[in-house]
Amino acid sequence: MSKIKNTEYGLEKTFEGAQDFLPLLGTDYVEFYVGNAKQAAHFYKTAFGFQSLAYAGLETGIKDRASYVLSQDKIRLVLTTPLNSNSVINEHITKHGDSVKVIALWVDDAVRSFEETTKRGAKVFMEPHIENDEHGEVIRSGIYTYGDTVHVFVERKNYNGIFLPGYQPWKSDYNPSPVGLKFIDHMVGNVGWGEMNKWVKWYEDVMGFVNFLSFDDKQIHTEYSALMSKVMSNGNGRIKFPINEPAEGKKKSQIEEYLDFFEGAGVQHIAVATDDIIKTVMELKSRGVEFLSAPPHTYYEEIPGRLGKHMNDMHEDISILEKLAILVDADEDGYLLQIFTKPVEDRPTLFFEIIQRMGAKGFGAGNFKALFESIEREQAKRGTL
Repeated sequence: MSKIKNTEYGLEKTFEGAQDFLPLLGTDYVEFYVGNAKQAAHFYKTAFGFQSLAYAGLETGIKDRASYVLSQDKIRLVLTTPLNSNSVINEHITKHGDSVKVIALWVDDAVRSFEETTKRGAKVFMEPHIENDEHGEVIRSGIYTYGDTVHVFVERKNYNGIFLPGYQPWKSDYNPSPVGLKFIDHMVGNVGWGEMNKWVKWYEDVMGFVNFLSFDDKQIHTEYSALMSKVMSNGNGRIKFPINEPAEGKKKSQIEEYLDFFEGAGVQHIAVATDDIIKTVMELKSRGVEFLSAPPHTYYEEIPGRLGKHMNDMHEDISILEKLAILVDADEDGYLLQIFTKPVEDRPTLFFEIIQRMGAKGFGAGNFKALFESIEREQAKRGTL
């Protein structure tokens, strides 16, 4: 049985069965390795409404990379680029393209987090170490998860600086207004054929997570393709990581396409929460963000039946949702609204989800078919279906 409580992160679900040896307070930041961090930062500010927060690079004494930190409400993105061709960052970009490298987790004790996970089999990425400046100290450590992706544990209870030691405030005259993004709801990883259960077990054994939702290829399929997915969560429900793997179908699935172009396992998409998805999506569209195409009109005609008792609670105009291609689904706890961007880079890999939860705890299972058919239409244009 699970318990629900209200927190600053929205409705939070406490999952029995999850172990408590690794208490996680939330997502601290997400770091992308990119070919040109200055230009990427401009894109995320202009298109997604992020604000300049902090910078580290040559001007701050860092010789091998430059990092720009952006924020919007509780979301922090770090965009890092190498300053020479021999950098391991450059190797990552050459193989995977611009992509997520670090999913940083906010913890109360980064040393203990490292010890608890490594003794359970985690591969070391970063030994615990103290970073300090005049604003105090931060302790960080890190482990590898699927592919080249890593989890960094961040302990910042004794730090009052702008972001991390070594960073200085990034002052900019250009700060477009936010679009209403609040926090990271979940992050989805794609892994190779037959690897989903391996990583589910890894999150259970190493991180103490619990698998609270599972979808197989009978539930997630279209005429042409299929996939399987399991959703992992930590004990307090603040961190949720769905894990996908491809399944056999008539044609190449979106997961196979991702694995081909990313050249391995990695983060497929980042779901960010909003309190007003209609306003957020209209603003994002006006700034040039491209979304997947809308499902057919019949999808929206069927919304009242799909929502059932929750239809009485719904105050959004279905015609506006259809115009914006926003999807709607429900579970026993309420309903949700969601929409997915097209890939934000030229490789058809990373994309974003915008989600508004009106009580629902699920991930839009009722929308899977409509979503994947829309993705397949894009794959057909790319010649990768």
